[in-house]
Amino acid sequence: MRAAAAAAAITAVTGLGALTYANQVGLKKFTLRRVSVPVAGVPTSLRILHISDIHYVPGQQQKFRWLQELAELQPDLVINTGDNLSHHQAVPEVLEALAPLREFPGAFVPGSNDYYAPKLKNPLRYLLGPSTLDPEAQVLPTDALFGGFESSGWANLSNAHAAVRINGLSLHLSGVDDPHIGRDEFTGWPETAYGSQTPDLRIAVAHAPVLRVLETFADARADLVLAGHTHGGQVCLPGEQAIVTNCDLPRRYAKGLHYRRGSHGGDVAVHVSAGIGTSAKAPIRLNCPPEATLLEITPA
Repeated sequence: MRAAAAAAAITAVTGLGALTYANQVGLKKFTLRRVSVPVAGVPTSLRILHISDIHYVPGQQQKFRWLQELAELQPDLVINTGDNLSHHQAVPEVLEALAPLREFPGAFVPGSNDYYAPKLKNPLRYLLGPSTLDPEAQVLPTDALFGGFESSGWANLSNAHAAVRINGLSLHLSGVDDPHIGRDEFTGWPETAYGSQTPDLRIAVAHAPVLRVLETFADARADLVLAGHTHGGQVCLPGEQAIVTNCDLPRRYAKGLHYRRGSHGGDVAVHVSAGIGTSAKAPIRLNCPPEATLLEITPA
């Protein structure tokens, strides 16, 4: 009995230590990842900064400074895949934190936490399946957030598409509203862009990388798909092995680059961001540092 009590005490202390580390250290180990993505038919390189799941709470000064420093990367394009907020008063600071990045061409889609504030949940419920929307969740000032992004020239890809030209490249962008709460509707690609029916690059964007949406994008001949939502698993086993993804995406794809086969027989690059923050109601990251990713699209 003494041995069992000692083992229980050690387990409790170890668990408490892990949670403390995940909150005080793991949550703030902001990381920049660099990923090369070869794409057939692209005539020149393009540098895309992928940011996601900021989950901002007023007063997060370390996160604020790190977001502003990302502008020093001088990306050609910024893609924001949603869940910017974790507090109803966060919009002004989020827009200020992202102000240097909003000087660059960009596009965005929302996540559920751009519409609704998080609520306290039992974290063990994530082991049983994806989370669901609480009907009593507080509504957030979504219009102010979207208005700030759009005033900077960022394209709103919520069930919409856009054609842009960057560094001489013709880009077709298409996105959906958050599939995690059933708001997605794929609208296809722009019909024409700068006198050409065929763009140099097709980029599809969603917040949650649910499989039906990834398959839709792949079948529609996207060259690159960007998503977030998973937090990379948020609490991972050693080696950054995700335990859950909070959707039907397999755990091995919880973050980073993988490829999916479209019905046309071609492979489509999919990048899932582990995200920059966490819900204010679950402020921990273990074996899964917060991140942004600089994707360099290169000619294959």
